[in-house]
Amino acid sequence: MHSGEMSVFPKISLKPEVTGYLRNVFLNKEVLAAVGPQEAESRFQKLLACLSHPPSSTCVRASTHLAPLEDIRLSLEEELKKQKCGSSAEEPSVQIAPHPRITDVLLLPVDGPRAVERLSSELVVDAQCGSAVLRGAHVFAPGIVASPKYMKAGDMVSVFSDLEGRCTRGATRFQGNKVFVGNGVAEMDRSAIFVTETPARGVGVRMVDPLYKSPSFDGVLPSMVFLQNLPSVVVGHVLAPQPGERILDMCAAPGGKTCHIAALMGDKGEVVALDRIRNKIDRIRQNAQTLSLQSIKAFRFNSTQAVSDEPTQEAEGPPFPPESFDRVLLDAPCSGLGQRPNMASTWSLKEICSYPPLQRKLFQAAVRLLKKGGVLVYSTCTVTLSENEEQVAWALSTFPCLSLQPQEPHIGSEGMLGAGLSPEQLRLLQRFSPELSWEQTDTAASLARRADTDTIGFFIAKFLKT
Repeated sequence: MHSGEMSVFPKISLKPEVTGYLRNVFLNKEVLAAVGPQEAESRFQKLLACLSHPPSSTCVRASTHLAPLEDIRLSLEEELKKQKCGSSAEEPSVQIAPHPRITDVLLLPVDGPRAVERLSSELVVDAQCGSAVLRGAHVFAPGIVASPKYMKAGDMVSVFSDLEGRCTRGATRFQGNKVFVGNGVAEMDRSAIFVTETPARGVGVRMVDPLYKSPSFDGVLPSMVFLQNLPSVVVGHVLAPQPGERILDMCAAPGGKTCHIAALMGDKGEVVALDRIRNKIDRIRQNAQTLSLQSIKAFRFNSTQAVSDEPTQEAEGPPFPPESFDRVLLDAPCSGLGQRPNMASTWSLKEICSYPPLQRKLFQAAVRLLKKGGVLVYSTCTVTLSENEEQVAWALSTFPCLSLQPQEPHIGSEGMLGAGLSPEQLRLLQRFSPELSWEQTDTAASLARRADTDTIGFFIAKFLKT
């Protein structure tokens, strides 16, 4: 990747009030005093730029509770070679590398942005589908919002992502704010997508020449590999669950971290997964089944109410008495402003600011449910101070029984200045800050070094309860 090509997309498009709010976060007094206004502004602009682009590698969590990492790596190599049979033979095979410090992670480089010619036939997908395509997915039919009038299966089309959700479903062309994500072959006629009794399912366009090339994992070794962002895998290791323990995952859907916790315990012990939404609970159970994990018990429940002093008749499920769990993971609902690629967010400032009060309610329940001597890990996939470092400062002053603990592995940067935490406290936090290394595209840097820094925006804090 050449540094001149780093920003092929415009910076993430946010409501002006949200941009202003984030700018104040990244240019807060403590940061300005530490790095100066120029560097602070530069980091903020890099953040806005990198959020609209995908990370430079794909991270896969391997089911090392079922097979050794190297066996899984070789099987994956074989599977991905089969994918290539249809494409041009002179392409080099995909390089799959184990992560040097995380024993159940495989890394695959993402090739992009590539020079791809646009075609005259344009197909438009919604923003969520567009983001998935940038991370290696094909276009699934439900994501298609517009297509050429006479499109037939087998036609080549250029795929564009509708940034603001303004394209009318079923349109034949769209002049609004859109970005090009690559070329593909239609797998369905236009009529099969839009003129149907039941909503169309399955792959609508198979991507053959994407702007960012990474393998599609659709149906690839489902029990052996699980697509997961690197910081999300780090969370499980930081929690460090031990065989035989009872662990609570408070906001568990879709279950990636739940399954990881169970796998790290060798499936010995009990992992209780809670989520408020019924079909998300089904998804957790499905994932557990696919990965052959027996120790997971999933319940539909609002975690803010998961602790109760009145013992219930139903022995198994929530609510639970205080001090029921050895470890608690609170991967909190958040504003998600660290997700990548994300080209546009229509969220208002009010929506973004609605999360901290909910996070505190969950935190209070988490502390009560945790045994003395137990570990609580708090994480988010956002970049604000109010949902990250400020929550840590609040927790430390609200719960004298909590103390910050070192994290292993610690591959992100430290916590961000601005919440009044001491340098020692900030060093114990782990914040994945892709803006800090964005555009220093040192192609000589190893895949792992790039993978550790060019991630989604993410935050992890680890507490011990005494």
